[in-house]
Amino acid sequence: MPTKNTGGPGLTPQTALIYAMITVAAADRTVAREELKRMHSLIAELPAFRTIDDGWLIHEAQDCGKLLSKPDGIKKVIGLISEALQGDLRETAYALAAEVAASDLAVKDDERNFLALLGDALGLAPLVRAALERGARVRHLRID
Repeated sequence: MPTKNTGGPGLTPQTALIYAMITVAAADRTVAREELKRMHSLIAELPAFRTIDDGWLIHEAQDCGKLLSKPDGIKKVIGLISEALQGDLRETAYALAAEVAASDLAVKDDERNFLALLGDALGLAPLVRAALERGARVRHLRID
């Protein structure tokens, strides 16, 4: 199991990835059922989360929510995410956030604003962001 976030100065890389997903889901102040389902499936599927159990995830989600509720909470969370991630994990965080935002088939303005702030903090090029967002969107298209 990853080291728990004890409120210290930083996050583990796994925790930072979780915070990116939780924050985009909460950006519009409503976490949709589809967003929760997508977060759980990503955590179950991806090798980065192999050692995570539900108790750890719930604890981290609560910690993230507490940070978000404080003044400048989103800026603080984005700073923690950025500090915790290096290299390709920065793209992973953005891709996971884009996946969660796209999962309910309607990326809202607050979610777009969070993605813009996250992309800036992570130093991701506009074309990289666009590609990650497009990939997320097309994975969630429905055939009726």
